[in-house]
Order: sequence, then structure tokens, then C-alpha cells
Amino acid sequence: MEKVVLGLSGGVDSALCARLLLEQGHEVVGVYLETGGQGAQDARQAARELGIQLEVVDIRPALEQEVIAPFVQGYLQGITPIPCILCNPAVKFRFLMEAAEKLGCQLVATGHYAITRPLENGLTGLFASPAPNDQSYMLYRLPEPWLRRIRFPLGQLPDKGSTRQQARQAGLSVAQKPDSMEICFIPQGDYAAFIEERGGPVPPPGDFVDEEGHVLGRHKGIHHYTVGQRRGLGVSAASRLFVKTIDPAKNQVVLTDKDPMAWQITVHSLCRTAPDVGDQPFEADVKIRHSRRTDRALVTYLPGEMARIEFLQPARAPSPGQSAVFYQNGRVVGGGFIRRPADEG
Repeated sequence: MEKVVLGLSGGVDSALCARLLLEQGHEVVGVYLETGGQGAQDARQAARELGIQLEVVDIRPALEQEVIAPFVQGYLQGITPIPCILCNPAVKFRFLMEAAEKLGCQLVATGHYAITRPLENGLTGLFASPAPNDQSYMLYRLPEPWLRRIRFPLGQLPDKGSTRQQARQAGLSVAQKPDSMEICFIPQGDYAAFIEERGGPVPPPGDFVDEEGHVLGRHKGIHHYTVGQRRGLGVSAASRLFVKTIDPAKNQVVLTDKDPMAWQITVHSLCRTAPDVGDQPFEADVKIRHSRRTDRALVTYLPGEMARIEFLQPARAPSPGQSAVFYQNGRVVGGGFIRRPADEG
């Protein structure tokens, strides 16, 4: 069997991955990607229990350059980036691939809930997991040559409960370790405070306005808000209010009493996860955020690494900076970053 580099985070998912790979006869080398968090001790404990080698790779400089700085800049510009989507191709899997080359490993594995599968045309496809916490949305920017070498041992499991049950049966001490629900570099979950604590310039308070430009109140700074948000606005009104758009040029947050919906969006920085899909328009199930929901749409690839998505029914609150990811029969076809409507001229 092949030798495998496994991203060993110190959590239950990656620990069970190691156990499953060992049971399949693979030689496993754990790689802990150091981000400055608290997981290294748990990763070392898991490696000892599993009897595998553990390498520690410091990714903090790359994480700052490729993920944290663009994440912060995005919020300062009034968009809502997703750091995991930036991190997976530029940092996490890049370093795991480099470790595999250094250690003579043929394969790379992680605890993501997704599936890679060889196709009849010789390519490898990325597919959604049946689990409710499917993570294929976060992985759509991985290039196809990498997918050939990547394995997701948990991809076919039905849910996180099954993961924990198998981890308990394997005697892994992290079986009951709580899930990490926050951004790895913002363990407290308050991204606006994180941005402010970095010491750089931040947007000042400004006006909440309605769609006609009437002032409704004062906001705390545009980096506190995202399109579709309705909680924490602090504006009294006869009905619920939603963030419709964020205008960094005017330092305004536009509110509406209607749930923001869109019939059409455009994405940039298009990634063709399925390079065998041609240039003709195609129908797909489209995710515009990390959730189980998809919206049926017609996707048309455009010049300049862009694509137009025309929904068959209006989609709720597409947020500029997040990703729209296209699926066909569960396979990830591609995706890109959602543009602001004002940028689509």
C-alpha cells in the first residue's frame, strides 16, 4: 500500500483518518500544520496512540500572507471572504503536498468530509459527502492534479456521530473532543475585534441608510456587517431589517425591509474544478454559502475567468467575497468569488 501524509490536527476527524488508513495497510506520517493555536499537544498525543511519526510544519508566515491579510482587507472593503477557501489551495494542501514530496509519500489525506473519485475519462472528480457537514464547498479551488493524490477517508461517513462512535471504538482519546467551530486564527470568533486589534486603519462609524438614501441610524464600521445580516444592527424599525449592500466608498450600510434576493450574480477568479466540462452554458446546483442548500441555475462561463449564474428561482443574499460553487450530480464542477452588483457593469 502507499505511504500517506496525513494532516493531523489533533481533532477527532484526523485521528480517525489515521486509524482507517492504518487499517487499510497504509504507512501514515502525520503532519501538524502549526498556526499558533493549541492543537499541537493533542496532535502529539494522537500520534503516540496511533504509533505514527509526526512532523510539525510552521505555516504561520504563509497563513498571514495568503489568508489573514486578504481576509482582513476583504472586510475593510465591505466584502465577506471565507478564509478556508483561501487557505486550502494556497497554504494547507500546498504544505501537505510539499511534505509528501519531502517524505516520499504518494498520497495526501485529511479529515475533510468530501470524496475524490477516479472517472472513466482518466480525471479525478471532487464530490460532495453525504454527511450534513459536507465540506466540498471549501475545497473547490483544489487543482485536479492534486485531487488525484488526495484521499478523504471520512467522505462516505453519514455524519459526525458515526465519526465519534468509530473513534471511541478505536480507543482514541480525542473521541469526545469538542469540534472547533471558529476560524483557526480567530479562536474567540469575533472577527471584527480581530481586525481592530491588528492595529491598522479600520473603517470608522458611518450611516445606516435605506434604499432611498435616508439615514436610519449609525453603524459601528462596515467591517462588522455582511449582506443578508439582520441581527445586531441596533436600528429600530416597524419590521425586520436586512443588510442589502455595503458601500465602502460612502461608508454606508444599506438596509432593506425585504429579505435580499437575487436572480443573477457574477463570479470572478473562476476555478474549473472539473476541467472536462466545456465552455457551453450548463445547468447546475449552486451553493452560494457553506450550507446544505443549493439553488438550481444556468451557469455561463465568461471571458476573463468569470462566470454568470442565472438562478431559476431567486437566491437569498449572495454575499460579495463568498463563493458560488457549481455541482452536477454531486460532483464539484467549479466556482468563483461573488462580485458586488456595482462591479458588474
